[in-house]
Amino acid sequence: MSTLRDVVAALDAAYPPRLAMDWDAVGLVCGDPDDTVSRVLFAVDPTPETVDEAISSGAQLLVTHHPLLLRGVHGVGADTPKGALLHRLIRAGVALFTAHTNADVADPGVSDALAAALGLTVSGPLEPEPGPALDKIVTFVPVGPSIAAVHTALSDAGAGAIGNYSHCSFATAGTGQFLPLDGAAPVIGSVGRLERVAETRLEMVLPRSRRRDVVAALRAAHPYEEPAFDLLEMAPLPSSLGLGRVGELAAAEPFAAFTRRVAAALPATAWGVRGAGDPERPIRRVAVCGGAGDSALNSATRAGVDAFVTADLRHHPASEHALAGTGPGGPTPALVDVAHWASEWPWCGQAAGVVAEALAGSVSVAVSRARTDPWTTAAPSSGSDTTAGQPEASA
Repeated sequence: MSTLRDVVAALDAAYPPRLAMDWDAVGLVCGDPDDTVSRVLFAVDPTPETVDEAISSGAQLLVTHHPLLLRGVHGVGADTPKGALLHRLIRAGVALFTAHTNADVADPGVSDALAAALGLTVSGPLEPEPGPALDKIVTFVPVGPSIAAVHTALSDAGAGAIGNYSHCSFATAGTGQFLPLDGAAPVIGSVGRLERVAETRLEMVLPRSRRRDVVAALRAAHPYEEPAFDLLEMAPLPSSLGLGRVGELAAAEPFAAFTRRVAAALPATAWGVRGAGDPERPIRRVAVCGGAGDSALNSATRAGVDAFVTADLRHHPASEHALAGTGPGGPTPALVDVAHWASEWPWCGQAAGVVAEALAGSVSVAVSRARTDPWTTAAPSSGSDTTAGQPEASA
């Protein structure tokens, strides 16, 4: 038997809340963490359709990608659309949980699911999150018991932690030199006499957020009146976290065929799938970004991909992108624009797999196939035909 708390723990481990953008609203929206959960429904949107499905299917939890309460509210009265959904969920004993931008950035996350649906082998994020900000402190301690004292003080202040290891350091032997001047109170030597002392060079990494505490611990524990030390900012490490993904197809194919591949891989919508580029252009290296991704157009160009698949592309950014022709990564990629909902729907299966694996045998999972894309109908254009890229002739 599993509780809502168990399911939330599994989802938080896969999509850590700390990865969410500061404007986002993620996590448990309603529900008692101690309630029993035996069935979970996954969907992109919290809408009347998915709430109906959760209640009618006997689910005790609805997990969605998009938040119900993204912006601050002053009330959730049942006479408001969102309040009515919350009241229905609570009355039916169904909890609501959201993983939004934290699921976008996570590894694997929303764009990994999209890439997998398209048959891409992912090599990394399109816009990597910077790795942890690290410093390295290097100090010089006279040979003797002071070395252990300084090492312990630095470790206790947060230095020397690498993954699942603590108290990590490197030490080398050398000779320190100093000349105490008037007013000094040297621990070793005397004023006016040049001293050479056998010392150990001690190096330890530390989170940049612990810099002040580590330096204070060094000054307090070091035997010298004026301890010498270097504090170095480390270059950020590559990260597997971030928005979007870059991957490759097993073999190149014409852009027209690739556009059809995208359409076949995603659920059908009134929006459909649109392509911008030479239909015969070979496509192999591809960037994807689930959800609205026109802010990542420049990143896709820098990545040197052949095509970029995302949602909600706007006219002007797409036109300017095509007009540029080339960028730092070479020719600008061809564009494939899909419906927002369709681009994120593959994530539902990924998230369901997270819960099924973590709570195997005690929780069943299901993915909603309700099309909650807001566009419900479409019609082919029937106006006068024009030549692509040319203005329509006037009468």
